[in-house]
Amino acid sequence: MTTIGPTARHKTAMVRSALSRPMGLALSDGIIEREATVFDYGCGRGGDIRHLQGLGFSASGWDPAHRPNAEMVSSNVVNLGYVINVIEDPIERAQVLKSAWSLTRDVLVVSARLTWEARELVGRRVGDGILTRMGTFQKFYDQSELAAWIESVLGTKPLAAAPGVFYVFRDEAAQQDFLANRVYQYRPRIIIDPHEEYERNRENLAPLFDFLTAHARPPKRGELSAEAEACVLDASGTLGRAVNLIYQVTDDSHWEQVRIQRRSELLVYAAMSRFGRKPMFSQLGSTLQRDIKIHFGTYRDLTNQGDRLLAAVGNRMMVLMSARSSKVGKQTPSALYVHRSALGELPPILQVYEGCARILAGVVERANMVKFSVTDPQVSYLAYPHFDRDAHPTLESAVTVNLRKLTVDWRDYTKSGNPPLLHRKEEFVGSSDSRRDLYQRLTAAEVRAGLYNNPEQIGFLQGWERTLQECGCRVRGHRLERLHPHHQNYRAT
Repeated sequence: MTTIGPTARHKTAMVRSALSRPMGLALSDGIIEREATVFDYGCGRGGDIRHLQGLGFSASGWDPAHRPNAEMVSSNVVNLGYVINVIEDPIERAQVLKSAWSLTRDVLVVSARLTWEARELVGRRVGDGILTRMGTFQKFYDQSELAAWIESVLGTKPLAAAPGVFYVFRDEAAQQDFLANRVYQYRPRIIIDPHEEYERNRENLAPLFDFLTAHARPPKRGELSAEAEACVLDASGTLGRAVNLIYQVTDDSHWEQVRIQRRSELLVYAAMSRFGRKPMFSQLGSTLQRDIKIHFGTYRDLTNQGDRLLAAVGNRMMVLMSARSSKVGKQTPSALYVHRSALGELPPILQVYEGCARILAGVVERANMVKFSVTDPQVSYLAYPHFDRDAHPTLESAVTVNLRKLTVDWRDYTKSGNPPLLHRKEEFVGSSDSRRDLYQRLTAAEVRAGLYNNPEQIGFLQGWERTLQECGCRVRGHRLERLHPHHQNYRAT
């Protein structure tokens, strides 16, 4: 990315073979919708523009070095990607942020490099940053520092999308919808098997079925897209008849689970909304308003319960009790470990606990395991990239969010010859996860083989491999094999 403005120290623009991280996040988070226009402020050689255009989006950009004559156009989404960290003058830095904001109709995406990226960087201090050997200026931020600076310049509180990436919304209702939907993405998938009567209309009724499972209530006219509503009406004549058909051929107990789940999601959302200025009910989207009325009666009742839930997160004993009572996750003396797919099955207090960390850090993309400390106010996002493939995956990296110090730290294990690894994978995933039986069978075999007799020796890769060798075993796929007594790695136990 090229720097912006006359006083910034310039560096060579990057040639990208895929979407940049901020734009990839915005696309996956639904920030960039199909009809949205996108403007890349400081676009370098235009890699993001080309990729977005190739995906069918309307995208343009400006850059002082590579596209100095391009028009600055107002757009739904504006990307300020890794620009502010290369501007040496703090006043100019703020002016660039304001300029990008002035072009933003809906959402501004702001990204910058974080302090942990400077650990191995050689350079000398210049102003509030570092001048590298290449002659480029770099200003590194703490996550909370970056959020506070954006708010101080724009007067609008940003939402953390990921470490080093923030979204700034123009519209309060859109921001609240985004927060509510972010809670929904972690809910467990509740499977409801419809009967044969429903199967005949399954395809046409699918949009209605999805709405019912997401909101735990029937939609009002206009809440489904025009195309989806037309399909439902073709199948059953009216929305009411279609809803009754679905209810008649499915189990009431499943819908009760859906209602409980939606109430829990709304409570977590209400607690999380306290991190910014509490929105008025009139500022919420109409669908969110209806959900609140159906499941809580009044907005005040929801927010009062959300406040109590948020207060409970600050009570160490409440967090400990919630962790120990959790039906999912692996318990250790100091923490609870849960696979990301099972976050929606946690008690609401722990969902808010994790949500507080996500408000500060955003979504850590590669992390698929979450560690809830019960001794310190912190949450760690752990990346085990081969969790599905390997029976005992090793840790690649960890992002730790300390809620007392308001810090976000990162640790890399890729260069370690002895990284931590996992055992008993069935304990991390949700109760309905289809992989549990496979994982449990392996664990049972490993217990019978004596591999867990000394748990303090097997938490890291080298200790685990040594234990396997001493017991004359090896793991292939998710099966434990006994080595033949004459095998070169066999040792009698």
